[in-house]
Amino acid sequence: MKWYEITVYTTDAGAEPVCGALTSAGLSGFSIEESREKAAAFLNESALYWDFADMDKIGTDTPCVKAYLAVLPENAPVLDEAKAAIARLKTLDLGFDLGTLAMTVCVRDEEDWANNWKQYYKPLAIGERLLVLPSWEDEPEGNRRTVLRLDPGMAFGTGAHHTTRMCLEYLEQVVQTGQEVLDLGCGSGILSIASLLLGAEDAVAVDIDPIAERIARENADMNGLGNAHYHIKIGDVLTDARLQRLIAGQYDVVVANIVADVIIRLAPLAKGYCKPGAPFIVSGIIDERRDEVLAALRAAGFTVEDMKNAEGWNAILSRA
Repeated sequence: MKWYEITVYTTDAGAEPVCGALTSAGLSGFSIEESREKAAAFLNESALYWDFADMDKIGTDTPCVKAYLAVLPENAPVLDEAKAAIARLKTLDLGFDLGTLAMTVCVRDEEDWANNWKQYYKPLAIGERLLVLPSWEDEPEGNRRTVLRLDPGMAFGTGAHHTTRMCLEYLEQVVQTGQEVLDLGCGSGILSIASLLLGAEDAVAVDIDPIAERIARENADMNGLGNAHYHIKIGDVLTDARLQRLIAGQYDVVVANIVADVIIRLAPLAKGYCKPGAPFIVSGIIDERRDEVLAALRAAGFTVEDMKNAEGWNAILSRA
């Protein structure tokens, strides 16, 4: 199927009235590209959840609103009404700058924006035993590795990033048959699913993003893991007392591939989730924050056993 990509150039303040005008024309589901200034302000306000951001790739010089409409004969009036709605918006004085309100329309093939990313996601051999295999790829002939099938969807964790890969290498090293694993910040579920495939008996996966629940469950099902052994919980483990009670207990392995600020705050809580001597694997740590994380781990009572580094990213293996 082909789609009209409708782009209206505006300002950060103008994005909302532009969406309103396009909605009145019968469009829905908008993508808003904000200015670099607004994107930077957002990152500063939510610094707890970010350690590194490539500011050259965040935001745009000219904010815009994008909408998509199927290229069908019956949608031609909707496109015409969208143009008329933006023309009417240009005549209004809302008391702030709406920008040029220039509107462009181009035709896109659906696969251009829905599936093209898949060509860059290929099978990944990790460590000595694992093969992370995209859900749409066939298992290589003669493969002797443990296959972890994955479709990351909108959740973090494909195995391609250094942080995930280093965690998988550590899990391969420490997970033993019959163990229980806690994955804090599970994303796609890759780490907790890998733990089960490596021999763990049960895994509890936690994430703050509701999207992760569906994606991690689908990935678990894809790997033949049912609800009896794979449990997904949604919430902020740092502040949600109910969630803390739901996952209460001591685990054989705890892993958290998040960011430094969260790991620092998480360390004392994670100590309580670890059996004596249990490994606590953390990653997602940039070089500039490594020493802070090490100090927090030691202050919480962990003993640092090993560290990995790859292109400015760090993973740490510690024990309770």
